[in-house]
Amino acid sequence: MSTTPQFEVAVIGAGPGGIAAGVKLRTAGIDDFVILERADDVGGSWHENHYPGLGVDIPTIAYQYSFARNANWERFFAKGAEVKQYHVDVARKYGLYDRIRFNTDIEREEWDDAGCFWKLHAADGSVVTARFLISAVGAFVRPKEDVGIAGAKSFKGKVQRPTDWDHDYDMTGKAVGIIGTGASAVQIIPAIAPEVGHLTVFQRTPVWSIPKPDFRVPAAMKKLLAIPGVQATIHGGVLVVVDLILRGALRTSHSTLDRADALCIRGYRRFVARTVHDPETSAKLTPNFGLLAKRPTMSNGYLQAYNRANVSLVTDPIEKITPTGVRTRDGMLHKLDVLILATGYEVFSDPETYRPGTVVGRGGFDLAKFYNEEGLQAYESVSVPGLPNRWTLCGPYSWTGSGWHAFVEMTADHAIRAITETRRRAAQVCEVRREAADAYHRATYQRAELLRYYLADLNGHVPTYYRNSQGDTTYIRPSGFFEASRGNRKFPLDDYRYEIPATIEEVRA
Repeated sequence: MSTTPQFEVAVIGAGPGGIAAGVKLRTAGIDDFVILERADDVGGSWHENHYPGLGVDIPTIAYQYSFARNANWERFFAKGAEVKQYHVDVARKYGLYDRIRFNTDIEREEWDDAGCFWKLHAADGSVVTARFLISAVGAFVRPKEDVGIAGAKSFKGKVQRPTDWDHDYDMTGKAVGIIGTGASAVQIIPAIAPEVGHLTVFQRTPVWSIPKPDFRVPAAMKKLLAIPGVQATIHGGVLVVVDLILRGALRTSHSTLDRADALCIRGYRRFVARTVHDPETSAKLTPNFGLLAKRPTMSNGYLQAYNRANVSLVTDPIEKITPTGVRTRDGMLHKLDVLILATGYEVFSDPETYRPGTVVGRGGFDLAKFYNEEGLQAYESVSVPGLPNRWTLCGPYSWTGSGWHAFVEMTADHAIRAITETRRRAAQVCEVRREAADAYHRATYQRAELLRYYLADLNGHVPTYYRNSQGDTTYIRPSGFFEASRGNRKFPLDDYRYEIPATIEEVRA
């Protein structure tokens, strides 16, 4: 049996994480790799999503790679098309297109115990083999196929989704309904409200939406940002502030969190009341939960859209979707020409996202079974015992409050450091030691106690992907950015076990 795979390293995903991994592999002198991407271009969510109003929700200076800083962003909060082009430009600059296989949807990852490599089964029936595997599928793994509403597939009008937006369809004068008030909806609603005939927003849970200090970046600022070291210094300073706030919050008391939430809710209620003219609508748009219990949003038009005569807010629960519209439990049928399903994604922090039999490691170890039975966990958020030679860039307890690129750079550095050490030792297998992984998880779980209180107790009534179905807060890492960075870039190399299989020793002999 062959012990020589097609590639030394395979990366699944050509979004921000996959691009970071590709660049860092080349920097480390590892050029025998392939990037497998299910779509037809790079960018991940920024390629799949192109709905009206799409843009970043943090300042763009914090939403870019440290090795590819851009001083020419058009807006302080860049729009989606420009962010997509940025990723295309970085991939081209570092020659990644030659390493990417597009339209390759990996459905099953299978470790070959005999050959000591990964077999990656694609939807088209092809199989790619690689010694090492980096999963860069991101936080939002796939759009929710089941929106959880009866009759969802019965609607006979036009259906739009954030990930599959038909820009050729003219909604001018149409009766439009949108289900969901998450981050995508907050951007879509003010973007389409001026053109549609009437827009009905079906809200289950209100969302925090604070003003967005957005503006076109003036030429003078672009020149300043182009000076070497300026962007890095500014970004570093921001990370220090965010780090101090997060670390301080993790050390506070339950009662302090209670008071802080109550204060924020009262202040936001007054803000919404000043912004939204109708008192009843204003009350419905005011959350009864804390600022960080559910992903907060930024917008200068979302709340204001409800002051338009052609926008209405419906909070009665949806009974079902019909061929002609949406029926709510009060018996009212809201007739629609267009239905927008902004119902979210399956995220990395939920055990249900991992399908049984799709990631199978040593001795039949099944990642989905492990996560469902023992909870989501991974050493430094990237590696799991039983899955040799495999790292994920967005794993349990991973997000640190930083921009996405800074986060995936550190996890990519972890994977490549482990791969480099395996090669240095002339080994074929690298697997995190169970005792190291268990000790790491125990410490992480203990440190997340305050997060669990905040998300599962104080704000347990709120549906949020910050808290998964097991009641765990596996989306957020209970540490600051710099501690996470050190952990991923300076982990003890002997926390991994390096193996040279007997069959390979025999061949060498």
